[in-house]
Amino acid sequence: MKKILRYLKDYRKESILAPLFKMLEASFELLIPLVVAAIIDQGIPNRDNSYIIQMCIIMIVLGIIGLTCSLTAQYFSARAAVGFATKLRHALFSHIQSLSFTEMDTIGTSTLITRMTSDVNQVQSCVNMVLRLFLRSPFIVLGAMVMAFTIDWKAAMVFVVTIPLLCIVVFGVMLVTMPLYKKVQAGLDKVLGITRENLTGARVIRAFNKEESEIRYFTNHNQLLTTMQVHVGKIAALTNPFTYIIINGAIVALIYIGAVRVESGILLQGQVVALVNYMSQILVELIKMADLIVNITKSVACGDRIQSVFETKSSIVSMSETKEQERTDYAVELEHVCLTYQKAGAESLTDINLKVKKGQTIGVIGGTGSGKTSLVHLIPRFYDATKGTVKINGVDVRDYSIEELRNKIGIVMQKAVLFKGTIRENLLWGNREAEEADLWEALETAQAKEIVEGKEGGLDSGIAQGGKNLSGGQRQRFTIARALVRKPEILILDDSASALDYATDARLRKALRERKEEMTVFVVSQRTSSIQYADQIIVLDDGAAVGIGTHEELLQTCPVYQEIYYSQFPKEAK
Repeated sequence: MKKILRYLKDYRKESILAPLFKMLEASFELLIPLVVAAIIDQGIPNRDNSYIIQMCIIMIVLGIIGLTCSLTAQYFSARAAVGFATKLRHALFSHIQSLSFTEMDTIGTSTLITRMTSDVNQVQSCVNMVLRLFLRSPFIVLGAMVMAFTIDWKAAMVFVVTIPLLCIVVFGVMLVTMPLYKKVQAGLDKVLGITRENLTGARVIRAFNKEESEIRYFTNHNQLLTTMQVHVGKIAALTNPFTYIIINGAIVALIYIGAVRVESGILLQGQVVALVNYMSQILVELIKMADLIVNITKSVACGDRIQSVFETKSSIVSMSETKEQERTDYAVELEHVCLTYQKAGAESLTDINLKVKKGQTIGVIGGTGSGKTSLVHLIPRFYDATKGTVKINGVDVRDYSIEELRNKIGIVMQKAVLFKGTIRENLLWGNREAEEADLWEALETAQAKEIVEGKEGGLDSGIAQGGKNLSGGQRQRFTIARALVRKPEILILDDSASALDYATDARLRKALRERKEEMTVFVVSQRTSSIQYADQIIVLDDGAAVGIGTHEELLQTCPVYQEIYYSQFPKEAK
């Protein structure tokens, strides 16, 4: 928590002025009971209307000044808290973007979203409250006791007894509820996770008619959260009755002592009223302080969770600039490459060796879970090989700067992801400087030109979040076009034509071969028809390369390839 507070450093002035103005407001608040006492003790007995009016005007002026100070303090504290949260979100988002796929997989998407939203909001609220109340409440409590001693030290001894009793009750309840509030926060995280899964997977839930079971699942966890909140709420609710019993007892004692001392001529009636007012102020401020400390407790837990994300370092270390090395004619080289995912029990890739010349097309095929995606993810350094070396143009990928490396590569993921906006905006993700002619060329190669031409807005037609207003095949073609806009040296198609019909798939492969620029293409596919004309095909089985060669060679020598091919073209089986 302490480390993330460094984002407040640009708001030092606001962080100092906010509590100062709050204490200034508290000072004027402490003067009000004395003015009331003066009205009761001097104005009313003497029937001095001018004095009463004068004191009332002073009260109004004190109130206006106090309100002004309060609003000023609120402005500075809100400015500091919002600015702090803004910088924290920017830093957190930037750090998350720097993490590799390994860390993203380990932490989890839902966890990162919670840290970016509810946790940051909780910390922001805490900063705001601390700047306004952390010094004000103790100042009021101590100030009220000091002012009571200036009125009458014997009557003020009631304060000396009452304040420790109130602290025991307030902070005792707080100590009991603090760990319970942490459990409530964990329960809230669980409910938020379930809610997110249900909202993002609404179509799947309805497709399998699981609405009722998901409602029951949500209701059960929501009920557990409710039970925890009610339990901690009942304990926290004890604060008010106990504190009011103590305060009312103290007020009774003050009135009794005050009456005796008024009768003795030591105190005046207005002074007794002032003492009662100071006791009420102490009660209000102690309850505020208890709420503040509970809020701080929640925020510290949230801050620690945010800090844990900051302390997660990326396993991918980028070079500041690419090391100069002897370059070769090979676009991609894999030498004895092995990959083991974090916390995995076994290797996902084992001793992969492959050399790819510039301009070649490489097919990658294998059964489900054989390591096809893992293999191509090593090229742009989404993951680092745990053993062996991956080279591009003869240079180890670890010796490239991440920016330069990924600028060489265009990749289309298995899941076609489009962003809310227009077709043009999505295509420009590939290259912000691309001209319109480049966009149409990429669309034509990706077999998406007729889709755009058929839309009323053309390139400026809207795309819904995730491309929900497009079919699966349309989404895939647009993501392929986005990668082609970059005009990469290496294009990776990770099972990105699975939703295309065979004719469109064939036209896409033909258009890729006919492009002017020399581009090395990796095609990951379950269809042998999509890769059979590749210059080389690598066949994976349980993370190992069980065959490398052309389509004809593998049909003669590789049983795994034969099994895949003849399962798709049984009429050709011998």
